[in-house]
Amino acid sequence: MKGDHPSLLASILLISSLLLSTFMHDARAEVITLTETTFSDKVKEKDTAWFVKFCVPWCKHCKNLGSLWEELGKTMEGEDEIEVGEVDCGTNKPLCSKVKIGSYPSFKVFYNGEEVARYRGTRDVELMRTFVLEETEKAAAAAVDSQLEDDKDL
Repeated sequence: MKGDHPSLLASILLISSLLLSTFMHDARAEVITLTETTFSDKVKEKDTAWFVKFCVPWCKHCKNLGSLWEELGKTMEGEDEIEVGEVDCGTNKPLCSKVKIGSYPSFKVFYNGEEVARYRGTRDVELMRTFVLEETEKAAAAAVDSQLEDDKDL
């Protein structure tokens, strides 16, 4: 019976570490990393807003954000038509040039593939959440209006 104790302890430790790694992975699952190869397809998703953070690893202002972006992603989890993404401009320079990123961090909202807003306010989860909800509502309304105009032309 004494020989079974170490294997039981090892099993418990293994299960605990697997559960911990699962929870740690899920904590960041709300923020989607976008790259040059995935960015266009993702932000073009129909009727979906993307709130994207553009940063570089060496930027002190980006580092000072701490877990703010992950907290925002977690806060936005229940919003079906809003995704939170991030782009590392250090490894995706052509993409960041294409979307005209001139300073770090930069925060932009895209809707149906088009940039609709840039966030320049206080770096606060609730303020950023309110901003992206309002901008998404405006963009969705504009898309509906545009569709109605197109339908009238038929």
